[in-house]
Amino acid sequence: MEHWKQCALWLINCKVLPPNHRVTWESAQSINLREINLRPQMSQFLCLKNIRTFLHACSEIFGMKKSELFEAFDLFDVRDFGKSAADENSYFISLCLSLSFYSRPFPTEESVEDEDIYNHLEDLIDENGVEDEEDLYDCVYDDDEGGEVYEDLMKVELVQPQKQAETDVRSCCLMEIKQTEEKYTETLDSIEKFFMKPLGQSLSSVEIEKVFVNIPDLVKVHTSLLREVQDSVLMHNASNLYQIFIKYKERLVLYGKYCSQVELAIACLDDICKNREDVRQMLELCSKRANNGKFTLRDLLVVPMQRVLKYHLLLQELVKHTHDATDKSNLRQALDAMKDLAQYVNEVKRDIETLRDIDQYQKSIENLNQSLRNYGRPKGDSEVRVASVDKRAKQDRHIFLFDAAVIVCKRRGDNYEMKEVIDLHSFKITNNPTSERENRKWCHGFYLTHNQGQNGFEFFFKTKELKKKWLEQFGMALSNICPESGKSNFHEFRMHTFETTTSCSSCEMLLRGVFYQGYRCSKCGAGAHKECLGRVDVCVKSIDTHTHTHTHTHTQIYYFNKKTFFLGLPKMQVIRNYYGVPSPLSGPPLNIQVGDVIEVIEANIRSCWWKGKVLATKEVGFFPSDAVKPSYEPSRMTSDLSFRFAGPMERLQAEAELLNRRSSTYLVRHRSREFNEYAISIKYNNDVKHIKILTKEGLFHIAENRKFRSILELIEYYKHHSLREGFRTLDTTLQFAYRELENGANMFTPKVMGVAIARYDFSSRDTRELTLQEGDVVKIYSKTGANGWWRGEVNGRVSVFVDVIGFILAYCILHIIYCINNFYFQFICHNENRRLKGTHCEYKICILQYISS
Repeated sequence: MEHWKQCALWLINCKVLPPNHRVTWESAQSINLREINLRPQMSQFLCLKNIRTFLHACSEIFGMKKSELFEAFDLFDVRDFGKSAADENSYFISLCLSLSFYSRPFPTEESVEDEDIYNHLEDLIDENGVEDEEDLYDCVYDDDEGGEVYEDLMKVELVQPQKQAETDVRSCCLMEIKQTEEKYTETLDSIEKFFMKPLGQSLSSVEIEKVFVNIPDLVKVHTSLLREVQDSVLMHNASNLYQIFIKYKERLVLYGKYCSQVELAIACLDDICKNREDVRQMLELCSKRANNGKFTLRDLLVVPMQRVLKYHLLLQELVKHTHDATDKSNLRQALDAMKDLAQYVNEVKRDIETLRDIDQYQKSIENLNQSLRNYGRPKGDSEVRVASVDKRAKQDRHIFLFDAAVIVCKRRGDNYEMKEVIDLHSFKITNNPTSERENRKWCHGFYLTHNQGQNGFEFFFKTKELKKKWLEQFGMALSNICPESGKSNFHEFRMHTFETTTSCSSCEMLLRGVFYQGYRCSKCGAGAHKECLGRVDVCVKSIDTHTHTHTHTHTQIYYFNKKTFFLGLPKMQVIRNYYGVPSPLSGPPLNIQVGDVIEVIEANIRSCWWKGKVLATKEVGFFPSDAVKPSYEPSRMTSDLSFRFAGPMERLQAEAELLNRRSSTYLVRHRSREFNEYAISIKYNNDVKHIKILTKEGLFHIAENRKFRSILELIEYYKHHSLREGFRTLDTTLQFAYRELENGANMFTPKVMGVAIARYDFSSRDTRELTLQEGDVVKIYSKTGANGWWRGEVNGRVSVFVDVIGFILAYCILHIIYCINNFYFQFICHNENRRLKGTHCEYKICILQYISS
């Protein structure tokens, strides 16, 4: 038993605490977690706040003297840890001994003597660093809180099917959806009828709103939803059930507000009950009228939070037991909609917590007149040493990094004095490599260089590991405010806070959170996720503005100037066959087939006919504009270069990944800013160099004198020939592939639980997330993360990803059907037959693409 629980029982035995004290509750903690930040990674400020909360409790609650306590920075820096622990233990032991005659003393187990390791933790922490092994996406709410209440309320009596009707499990799933919705709507109605309305006579309107949030709105929505679900299940055999959930996704986003405020609502209710006996008695009476006193209002307020996160689980079970291909496909759309809703609700709650952290930063920084909320999400804060480029003297400073700015401060006790606000829109990062033998503290740094040549800064960090982490965080911040695809298709996308619920213009999924949820084009107003920027349709406003001078008076066809308007003509992929019928009026038809790639020459966003050239045959003509879609090729690259390919990656991230690798380690990355362009990044002489892969007439090259039919062929050549052929100062070959493990690393490789394939693109917003492209093969290491976040690896990078975007290929029985250059796998997965298609690459890595169920 934990020592604090033994202490609680001991105090009860000593008659200090009553037997029913809240310390005996199942949910009890040794400290009030409302005052603790549970995710303080990369934030020295939040870590120190947690430590000071503990020290305050020692002083105010336990009456310890300041001389008996350690300093907050001693614990944060792990200085004199053995002495600090001994001081605390000696105090509590003396306290316990002075009272031990009242009862049996604790701890009951034998104490383990402190190891000598405590005296050397400061050195160990500097040498090894601390990995952020805490789950970044640990459950925003306590899954157990209200769970039993929810299960009790939603308990349904399903008629057990007879043995001869075992196949009708789907009907049971439908009845569960209907009956649980009935019981849940009844629960919401009882909260409003038996609690909210009676309490309106005793509480103010402000208190009612704080406690019940938007319960009346939930009642209206679910009353309507219930009617449609009942009608669908009973009258239409659930044929339109998927449409109902898709339609109601937009209306159910109000759960974001409820779930983000329910903790404050319960806290407000507790405070009211503590101070007002009349309200407490009225609540007991209301509970008896509502459910014979079985559940209190406090219990019931948690139920909506549980319900909204159950819809996708109910639909998931229904999809599993639906065998008709059309019905299964339709229900998967509804399942994706409810998963999207669940992610939205969680992100809203997380953003509310983030805003609270930002407000704490704001209060602790003096001389700061701007609102920190305007700078995006915090990436971390830490002690650093800063030197301006013109003044080389290093100064001890504390920085707060946000998406759009760095707040440079000087520490003043427990607070900070703002010295400078650096707008990251005007800066870029330049690495300052140090010798691999250099191990002195505070010598590992990088430059923040002004884009217009004005005064820049250099940041120094205590260790190489800290420098790498901060280089990644700065890179992520710059990537968020200036995404590579921010100007794709002539848009001007910028990070934006959407005041109303908005869906992505490309994937139509929700833009999640409450601030800076995504990106908005300043020209046409289109909103999009970061990962979807390159796929949003051509900006209409941009076309109207830039092409009117190139418009024919009669034909109204726009001619795009290759040099001034496109970095290469736009490429489209054919999605339906066209063989000249009907024929265009503007010129000869262009015969096209599904899969062809067309280079667009002339186009009008309002015209039914565009002019283009088929890249494979070089034929030119007119084709229907609705027969094509934007062409993207990263998934093909992933197949061909899986061992070397790093996926979509910017220069700074590539530098961070290669910084601590051995010399001549390289990777191939996708330059998403330029549609289908790629680059090689290689570490050489303690620096990372970047080489753009050029294309011309279907051939690839990095030097004009030697061209290749594929990128794979190019890489193979430069594995054996020096890059000096094209770059005089780069005398090395491509020796070590990016995903090749360092010596000895294999002993630490986690066990692979299964494999998943990304169903669609996902762009990371934090360095601990995985960036995925549709078709990426992900190794699954752990499924223990809450709310659908798993831990896995793709392209050599290990982090977390959402299970929504992948499907599992684990526990498969494989049968090779055909194998020459291409092959097919047929396998049984979750009692379903599926087929996969793939190709054999040089290193026998099978890249699988999902075909059908």
